[in-house]
Amino acid sequence: MITTNSLQRTLGRSGLQVSAMGLGCWAIGGPWKWLDGQGGWGDIDDNESIRAIQHALDSGINFFDTAANYGTGHSERILGRALAGKRDKAVIATKFGFVVDEANKQVTMRKDDHLQYVRQECEDSLKRLNIDAIDLYQLHVWDYPIEKVPAMVDLLESLVKDGKIRHYGWSTDSAEGARLFAQGKHCASIQHDLNVVLDAPEMLKVCEELNLASVNRSPLARGALSGKYAKGTTFPQNDVRNDEWSKDHFFAPTLNQLDAIREILTSNGRTLVQGALAWIWARSEKTIPIPGFKTVAQVDENAKAMQFGPLTAEQMKEIDSLLGR
Repeated sequence: MITTNSLQRTLGRSGLQVSAMGLGCWAIGGPWKWLDGQGGWGDIDDNESIRAIQHALDSGINFFDTAANYGTGHSERILGRALAGKRDKAVIATKFGFVVDEANKQVTMRKDDHLQYVRQECEDSLKRLNIDAIDLYQLHVWDYPIEKVPAMVDLLESLVKDGKIRHYGWSTDSAEGARLFAQGKHCASIQHDLNVVLDAPEMLKVCEELNLASVNRSPLARGALSGKYAKGTTFPQNDVRNDEWSKDHFFAPTLNQLDAIREILTSNGRTLVQGALAWIWARSEKTIPIPGFKTVAQVDENAKAMQFGPLTAEQMKEIDSLLGR
């Protein structure tokens, strides 16, 4: 067994050393409205969120991913509070690109040119996080028009020059878009879906070829890989997992195939969560999964996955075979 602190990765071209697993701070933003539905993961306890973030630091996790969307700024504020006096111990990533209405807890799509708002959005995030510079600033608009990418990259490069951000990336599942974004000198990462059931070979190829970090959202398929839920599970009304996208894209395919690979994922004393993270690390040296959390206990289970490290090559081949890949 390897020690927790020995499992680290380089954040793409940035050269920054980060824990091989980060924490996704979506859930700690609490309830908020997204378009016509829910954007949050149900009710939260801010004090527990802060304890969980600080426990993560103590457990060797130093990479935290949030967004202006999450709780319409609340997640950024809580992360800032938790890291007060500890800024030098953390690598902070956040995201931008939507209209965030903090007063009404509502996030909507922009209908006009994003570029004119980016600088103000950056300033707003800096204030909420209570920091001087953002380590990784990521475009959150997954379907941002390809033809507008060069101008966006130029703007982000100017924010680097001004000392507002250190590096940037894009949260997208478009491999074509990722290649174009990566033409920017300080582009360090692409954030995209990846888990043991939902592979992303084309995006991983881009990240490996261009030396980008593959920051992995939905590494536990929105909780479907935790082993806690069954088909037909219902969630609170203010939980985003009630939407059809979560059910069709994550829960249904995952729960349909989980039994076939459960034994491999729970090998060597791992929990199912720890096995799912181990698969991601074995998939590519560029991967950095960012599982979400609400409690100290969840962070503790996630962090202990680093003690086991990745699955073996043989286990990876067996999973591909069982899943028909």
